[in-house]
Amino acid sequence: MSTRTASAVASPNIALVKYWGNRDDALRLPANGSISMTLGGLETRTTVDLDPLLDQDTLLLNGAPASPDSHRRVRQHLDLICDLAGLRARARVVSQANFPSGAGIASSASAFAALTLAACAAAGLDFEPRTLSRLARRGSGSAARSIFGGFVEWHTADSDDGSFAEPLAPPDHWPLVDLVAIVSRDPKTVGSTPGHALAQTSPLQEARLADAPRRLAECRRAILTRDFDRLAAVAEQDSNLMHAVMQTSVPPLVYWAPQTLTVMQSIATWRAGSLPVFYTVDAGPNVHCLCPAELASEVTSRLHGLPGVLDILACPPGQAAHLI
Repeated sequence: MSTRTASAVASPNIALVKYWGNRDDALRLPANGSISMTLGGLETRTTVDLDPLLDQDTLLLNGAPASPDSHRRVRQHLDLICDLAGLRARARVVSQANFPSGAGIASSASAFAALTLAACAAAGLDFEPRTLSRLARRGSGSAARSIFGGFVEWHTADSDDGSFAEPLAPPDHWPLVDLVAIVSRDPKTVGSTPGHALAQTSPLQEARLADAPRRLAECRRAILTRDFDRLAAVAEQDSNLMHAVMQTSVPPLVYWAPQTLTVMQSIATWRAGSLPVFYTVDAGPNVHCLCPAELASEVTSRLHGLPGVLDILACPPGQAAHLI
Protein backbone atom coordinates (compact mmCIF):
# COMPACT_ATOMS: atom_id res chain seq x y z
CA MET A 1 0.00 0.00 0.00
CA SER A 2 1.31 3.45 -0.93
CA THR A 3 0.42 6.65 0.89
CA ARG A 4 -3.20 7.63 0.41
CA THR A 5 -4.35 11.19 1.07
CA ALA A 6 -7.75 12.89 1.17
CA SER A 7 -9.17 16.12 2.59
CA ALA A 8 -12.70 17.06 3.64
CA VAL A 9 -14.60 19.97 5.12
CA ALA A 10 -17.61 19.84 7.45
CA SER A 11 -19.63 22.34 9.44
CA PRO A 12 -20.90 22.12 12.99
CA ASN A 13 -24.62 22.10 13.72
CA ILE A 14 -26.93 23.51 16.33
CA ALA A 15 -29.46 21.08 17.76
CA LEU A 16 -32.98 22.45 18.07
CA VAL A 17 -34.12 19.23 19.75
CA LYS A 18 -31.02 18.04 21.53
CA TYR A 19 -29.12 14.82 22.06
CA TRP A 20 -28.10 14.16 25.66
CA GLY A 21 -27.49 10.67 26.99
CA ASN A 22 -26.92 7.35 25.25
CA ARG A 23 -28.65 4.00 25.00
CA ASP A 24 -25.20 2.56 24.29
CA ASP A 25 -22.09 4.59 25.13
CA ALA A 26 -19.71 2.46 23.05
CA LEU A 27 -21.79 2.77 19.86
CA ARG A 28 -23.03 6.29 20.75
CA LEU A 29 -26.64 5.28 20.22
CA PRO A 30 -28.63 8.30 21.44
CA ALA A 31 -31.26 8.04 24.13
CA ASN A 32 -33.56 10.21 22.00
CA GLY A 33 -33.79 11.50 18.45
CA SER A 34 -32.71 15.04 17.60
CA ILE A 35 -33.11 17.76 14.97
CA SER A 36 -30.50 20.34 14.00
CA MET A 37 -29.51 23.11 11.60
CA THR A 38 -26.08 22.88 9.96
CA LEU A 39 -24.13 26.11 10.51
CA GLY A 40 -22.82 27.76 7.36
CA GLY A 41 -19.64 29.84 7.61
CA LEU A 42 -18.15 27.67 10.36
CA GLU A 43 -16.06 24.70 9.28
CA THR A 44 -13.41 22.15 10.09
CA ARG A 45 -10.94 21.18 7.35
CA THR A 46 -9.20 17.86 7.81
CA THR A 47 -6.53 16.05 5.79
CA VAL A 48 -5.76 12.37 6.37
CA ASP A 49 -2.59 10.69 5.04
CA LEU A 50 -2.61 6.91 5.49
CA ASP A 51 1.02 5.76 5.29
CA PRO A 52 2.17 2.16 6.02
CA LEU A 53 5.74 3.39 6.53
CA LEU A 54 4.89 5.60 9.49
CA ASP A 55 6.02 4.34 12.89
CA GLN A 56 3.32 6.28 14.76
CA ASP A 57 0.36 8.55 14.18
CA THR A 58 0.70 12.31 14.13
CA LEU A 59 -2.27 14.55 14.84
CA LEU A 60 -2.26 18.33 14.61
CA LEU A 61 -5.36 20.19 15.76
CA ASN A 62 -5.46 23.90 15.00
CA GLY A 63 -1.68 23.92 14.54
CA ALA A 64 -0.78 22.17 17.80
CA PRO A 65 -0.20 18.51 18.75
CA ALA A 66 -3.40 16.88 19.93
CA SER A 67 -4.04 16.02 23.56
CA PRO A 68 -3.72 12.34 24.54
CA ASP A 69 -7.53 12.04 24.76
CA SER A 70 -8.05 13.56 21.29
CA HIS A 71 -5.28 11.37 19.91
CA ARG A 72 -6.97 8.27 21.34
CA ARG A 73 -10.41 9.16 19.95
CA VAL A 74 -9.04 9.88 16.48
CA ARG A 75 -6.99 6.67 16.42
CA GLN A 76 -10.03 4.62 17.46
CA HIS A 77 -12.03 6.19 14.66
CA LEU A 78 -9.30 5.56 12.10
CA ASP A 79 -9.06 1.94 13.28
CA LEU A 80 -12.80 1.52 12.69
CA ILE A 81 -12.52 2.85 9.13
CA CYS A 82 -9.28 1.03 8.29
CA ASP A 83 -10.76 -2.26 9.51
CA LEU A 84 -13.67 -1.79 7.09
CA ALA A 85 -11.14 -1.29 4.29
CA GLY A 86 -8.89 -4.15 5.37
CA LEU A 87 -5.95 -1.78 5.86
CA ARG A 88 -3.20 -1.45 8.44
CA ALA A 89 -1.62 1.97 8.37
CA ARG A 90 -0.60 4.83 10.61
CA ALA A 91 -1.85 8.27 9.76
CA ARG A 92 -0.94 11.92 9.58
CA VAL A 93 -4.02 13.97 10.43
CA VAL A 94 -4.11 17.75 10.19
CA SER A 95 -7.34 19.45 11.26
CA GLN A 96 -8.12 23.18 11.42
CA ALA A 97 -11.35 24.86 12.59
CA ASN A 98 -12.28 28.52 12.08
CA PHE A 99 -14.26 28.76 15.34
CA PRO A 100 -13.64 28.05 19.06
CA SER A 101 -13.35 24.39 20.04
CA GLY A 102 -14.89 22.73 23.08
CA ALA A 103 -17.11 25.73 23.88
CA GLY A 104 -20.59 24.55 22.94
CA ILE A 105 -20.43 25.12 19.17
CA ALA A 106 -20.30 21.42 18.20
CA SER A 107 -16.62 21.42 17.26
CA SER A 108 -16.42 17.64 17.66
CA ALA A 109 -19.38 17.22 15.30
CA SER A 110 -17.67 19.00 12.43
CA ALA A 111 -14.30 17.45 13.32
CA PHE A 112 -15.50 13.84 13.18
CA ALA A 113 -17.71 14.42 10.14
CA ALA A 114 -14.70 15.81 8.25
CA LEU A 115 -12.44 13.06 9.60
CA THR A 116 -14.92 10.37 8.53
CA LEU A 117 -15.18 11.66 4.97
CA ALA A 118 -11.42 12.19 4.58
CA ALA A 119 -10.44 8.86 6.15
CA CYS A 120 -12.97 6.88 4.12
CA ALA A 121 -11.75 8.50 0.89
CA ALA A 122 -8.09 7.89 1.81
CA ALA A 123 -8.92 4.26 2.59
CA GLY A 124 -10.69 3.82 -0.76
CA LEU A 125 -14.16 3.43 0.74
CA ASP A 126 -17.09 4.91 -1.22
CA PHE A 127 -20.03 4.93 1.17
CA GLU A 128 -23.49 6.46 0.80
CA PRO A 129 -24.30 9.41 3.11
CA ARG A 130 -26.39 7.28 5.49
CA THR A 131 -23.43 4.96 6.13
CA LEU A 132 -21.09 7.93 6.53
CA SER A 133 -23.53 9.35 9.07
CA ARG A 134 -23.48 6.10 11.06
CA LEU A 135 -19.68 6.04 10.99
CA ALA A 136 -19.36 9.69 12.02
CA ARG A 137 -21.72 8.97 14.94
CA ARG A 138 -19.19 6.48 16.32
CA GLY A 139 -16.63 9.27 16.71
CA SER A 140 -18.97 11.95 18.06
CA GLY A 141 -22.73 11.52 18.24
CA SER A 142 -23.64 14.90 16.79
CA ALA A 143 -21.27 14.30 13.86
CA ALA A 144 -24.00 12.07 12.43
CA ARG A 145 -25.94 15.27 11.69
CA SER A 146 -22.96 17.25 10.32
CA ILE A 147 -22.69 14.92 7.33
CA PHE A 148 -25.73 16.73 5.91
CA GLY A 149 -26.61 20.33 5.16
CA GLY A 150 -29.66 22.39 6.00
CA PHE A 151 -32.09 20.97 8.57
CA VAL A 152 -31.32 17.42 9.70
CA GLU A 153 -32.96 14.73 11.84
CA TRP A 154 -30.97 12.02 13.63
CA HIS A 155 -32.90 8.87 14.54
CA THR A 156 -32.47 6.87 17.70
CA ALA A 157 -32.40 3.07 17.56
CA ASP A 158 -31.30 0.01 19.52
CA SER A 159 -28.80 -1.05 16.85
CA ASP A 160 -25.84 0.44 15.01
CA ASP A 161 -27.57 0.07 11.64
CA GLY A 162 -30.69 1.93 12.73
CA SER A 163 -29.20 5.13 14.16
CA PHE A 164 -28.32 7.61 11.43
CA ALA A 165 -29.20 11.13 10.36
CA GLU A 166 -30.94 12.25 7.19
CA PRO A 167 -31.96 15.58 5.65
CA LEU A 168 -35.23 17.11 6.80
CA ALA A 169 -35.11 20.23 4.60
CA PRO A 170 -32.41 21.78 2.37
CA PRO A 171 -30.40 24.88 3.32
CA ASP A 172 -32.53 27.20 1.18
CA HIS A 173 -35.80 25.95 2.74
CA TRP A 174 -35.90 28.65 5.42
CA PRO A 175 -33.61 31.73 5.60
CA LEU A 176 -32.88 31.67 9.31
CA VAL A 177 -29.62 32.88 10.82
CA ASP A 178 -27.94 31.57 13.95
CA LEU A 179 -26.13 34.43 15.67
CA VAL A 180 -23.75 32.69 18.07
CA ALA A 181 -23.10 35.02 20.99
CA ILE A 182 -19.58 34.16 22.18
CA VAL A 183 -19.28 34.82 25.91
CA SER A 184 -16.28 32.51 26.42
CA ARG A 185 -13.66 30.98 24.13
CA ASP A 186 -12.29 28.68 26.83
CA PRO A 187 -12.75 24.90 26.46
CA LYS A 188 -15.28 23.48 28.91
CA THR A 189 -13.90 21.63 31.92
CA VAL A 190 -16.18 18.58 31.37
CA GLY A 191 -16.55 17.43 27.77
CA SER A 192 -19.74 16.16 26.20
CA THR A 193 -18.65 12.51 26.15
CA PRO A 194 -18.37 12.16 29.96
CA GLY A 195 -21.40 14.43 30.29
CA HIS A 196 -23.58 12.06 28.28
CA ALA A 197 -22.63 9.24 30.65
CA LEU A 198 -24.01 11.26 33.58
CA ALA A 199 -27.42 11.94 32.02
CA GLN A 200 -29.09 8.89 33.56
CA THR A 201 -28.07 10.01 37.07
CA SER A 202 -30.51 12.93 36.85
CA PRO A 203 -34.05 12.27 38.13
CA LEU A 204 -35.30 14.50 35.31
CA GLN A 205 -33.84 12.51 32.40
CA GLU A 206 -36.67 9.96 32.34
CA ALA A 207 -39.30 12.70 31.97
CA ARG A 208 -37.20 14.48 29.34
CA LEU A 209 -36.94 11.29 27.27
CA ALA A 210 -40.64 10.46 27.66
CA ASP A 211 -41.59 13.84 26.17
CA ALA A 212 -38.99 13.73 23.37
CA PRO A 213 -41.32 12.34 20.65
CA ARG A 214 -43.70 15.27 21.17
CA ARG A 215 -40.88 17.82 20.94
CA LEU A 216 -39.50 16.14 17.83
CA ALA A 217 -42.91 16.27 16.16
CA GLU A 218 -43.35 19.93 17.11
CA CYS A 219 -39.90 20.85 15.82
CA ARG A 220 -40.29 18.86 12.60
CA ARG A 221 -43.65 20.50 11.89
CA ALA A 222 -42.30 23.97 12.70
CA ILE A 223 -39.41 23.58 10.26
CA LEU A 224 -41.46 22.08 7.44
CA THR A 225 -44.13 24.80 7.73
CA ARG A 226 -41.63 27.59 8.58
CA ASP A 227 -43.54 28.39 11.78
CA PHE A 228 -41.13 30.59 13.74
CA ASP A 229 -43.19 30.90 16.93
CA ARG A 230 -43.66 27.13 17.16
CA LEU A 231 -39.94 26.54 16.61
CA ALA A 232 -39.00 29.18 19.20
CA ALA A 233 -41.21 27.60 21.84
CA VAL A 234 -40.03 24.03 21.38
CA ALA A 235 -36.33 24.88 20.93
CA GLU A 236 -36.14 26.99 24.09
CA GLN A 237 -38.05 24.40 26.11
CA ASP A 238 -35.83 21.61 24.85
CA SER A 239 -32.65 23.56 25.64
CA ASN A 240 -33.87 24.32 29.14
CA LEU A 241 -34.81 20.67 29.69
CA MET A 242 -31.34 19.46 28.68
CA HIS A 243 -29.62 21.92 30.99
CA ALA A 244 -32.00 20.98 33.82
CA VAL A 245 -30.84 17.38 33.39
CA MET A 246 -27.21 18.49 33.35
CA GLN A 247 -27.61 20.61 36.46
CA THR A 248 -29.31 17.79 38.37
CA SER A 249 -26.95 14.97 37.36
CA VAL A 250 -24.48 13.46 39.85
CA PRO A 251 -22.15 15.31 39.92
CA PRO A 252 -23.97 18.34 38.50
CA LEU A 253 -22.82 19.98 35.27
CA VAL A 254 -23.29 23.73 35.00
CA TYR A 255 -22.19 24.95 31.58
CA TRP A 256 -23.83 28.37 31.81
CA ALA A 257 -21.84 31.47 32.73
CA PRO A 258 -23.42 34.63 34.16
CA GLN A 259 -23.23 36.16 30.68
CA THR A 260 -25.14 33.15 29.30
CA LEU A 261 -28.11 34.03 31.47
CA THR A 262 -27.87 37.70 30.48
CA VAL A 263 -28.21 36.79 26.81
CA MET A 264 -30.99 34.26 27.41
CA GLN A 265 -33.03 36.69 29.49
CA SER A 266 -32.52 39.49 26.95
CA ILE A 267 -33.65 37.24 24.09
CA ALA A 268 -36.85 36.37 25.98
CA THR A 269 -37.52 40.08 26.61
CA TRP A 270 -36.92 41.03 22.98
CA ARG A 271 -39.26 38.33 21.71
CA ALA A 272 -41.94 39.44 24.16
CA GLY A 273 -41.52 42.88 22.56
CA SER A 274 -42.31 41.39 19.11
CA LEU A 275 -38.73 40.85 17.86
CA PRO A 276 -38.69 37.27 16.50
CA VAL A 277 -35.58 35.67 17.99
CA PHE A 278 -35.04 32.67 20.27
CA TYR A 279 -32.13 31.07 22.10
CA THR A 280 -30.73 27.59 22.44
CA VAL A 281 -27.59 26.56 24.33
CA ASP A 282 -25.50 23.44 23.75
CA ALA A 283 -23.02 21.95 26.25
CA GLY A 284 -21.14 25.19 26.82
CA PRO A 285 -21.66 28.83 27.80
CA ASN A 286 -22.17 30.35 24.35
CA VAL A 287 -25.70 31.19 23.23
CA HIS A 288 -27.16 30.45 19.81
CA CYS A 289 -29.67 33.16 18.89
CA LEU A 290 -31.84 32.31 15.88
CA CYS A 291 -33.88 34.81 13.91
CA PRO A 292 -35.12 35.46 10.35
CA ALA A 293 -32.27 36.55 8.10
CA GLU A 294 -33.78 39.97 7.44
CA LEU A 295 -33.59 40.78 11.18
CA ALA A 296 -30.01 39.58 11.73
CA SER A 297 -28.58 43.13 11.74
CA GLU A 298 -31.05 44.29 14.39
CA VAL A 299 -30.42 41.28 16.64
CA THR A 300 -26.65 41.55 16.15
CA SER A 301 -26.72 45.20 17.18
CA ARG A 302 -28.65 44.39 20.33
CA LEU A 303 -26.36 41.48 21.21
CA HIS A 304 -23.29 43.69 20.85
CA GLY A 305 -24.85 45.99 23.43
CA LEU A 306 -24.98 43.29 26.11
CA PRO A 307 -22.20 43.06 28.70
CA GLY A 308 -19.94 40.05 28.30
CA VAL A 309 -20.60 39.35 24.62
CA LEU A 310 -17.11 39.03 23.11
CA ASP A 311 -18.03 38.27 19.52
CA ILE A 312 -20.91 37.16 17.31
CA LEU A 313 -20.69 34.50 14.62
CA ALA A 314 -23.42 34.75 11.96
CA CYS A 315 -24.40 31.37 10.48
CA PRO A 316 -27.07 30.72 7.84
CA PRO A 317 -28.12 27.12 7.10
CA GLY A 318 -24.97 25.41 5.85
CA GLN A 319 -24.03 22.86 3.23
CA ALA A 320 -23.30 19.16 3.59
CA ALA A 321 -19.84 17.85 4.43
CA HIS A 322 -17.77 17.24 1.29
CA LEU A 323 -14.37 16.26 -0.03
CA ILE A 324 -11.98 18.99 -1.18
